[in-house]
Amino acid sequence: MQALLALSRGIDAINLRMGRVVSWVTLLVVLVSAGNAIVRKVFHYSSNAWLELQWYMFGAMFLLTAGYTLLKNDHVRVDIIASRLSRRAQVWIEIFGVLCFLLPACVLIMMLSWPVFMDSYLSNEQSSNSGGLIRWPVKLLIPVGFALLVLAGLSHLIKCIGFLMGRCRDPREREGAKSAEAELAEEIAREAQAREAAALRELNNKGG
Repeated sequence: MQALLALSRGIDAINLRMGRVVSWVTLLVVLVSAGNAIVRKVFHYSSNAWLELQWYMFGAMFLLTAGYTLLKNDHVRVDIIASRLSRRAQVWIEIFGVLCFLLPACVLIMMLSWPVFMDSYLSNEQSSNSGGLIRWPVKLLIPVGFALLVLAGLSHLIKCIGFLMGRCRDPREREGAKSAEAELAEEIAREAQAREAAALRELNNKGG
């Protein structure tokens, strides 16, 4: 089990590194998108190459960080029933979901997308838009992104088994942070309190 947990840590390191790299890609997308908008509005000029580069990086943001998102437990969970079960039962459901849904779906998409990428690469497929980019790099993102998600799924599976054996913490817990759902609920509550306070001040001002 220790060897498997070491493998899990190695996989997590890969996805953590990818998450950090793509965070810079996100900044580049913002800069390229803003530049495209400024040039189009101010100089009345548009470049298909820059527009497609923007789309390629946008796709990379989602495809290459799916594994990182699973690692950080930021995927949306609909667990109305599971949340009422014991923690061990919830982890067994995680194992079932990874084995029966996550891994088979990701492997299938990898298998179907690889020939599409190879055809594009061997034919040096070009964009149908004038001045556009070559197509195979963006098509490569699909099998690579799902390969990273498969690795993240295997790591998550190992940690779930490790938790059941008492070898590691619950992998569904988020380190030092609340879930996105909890943060959203708190933000909504704060906004509601702010509106109530503003309404009370307005009533007090009218009464005065």
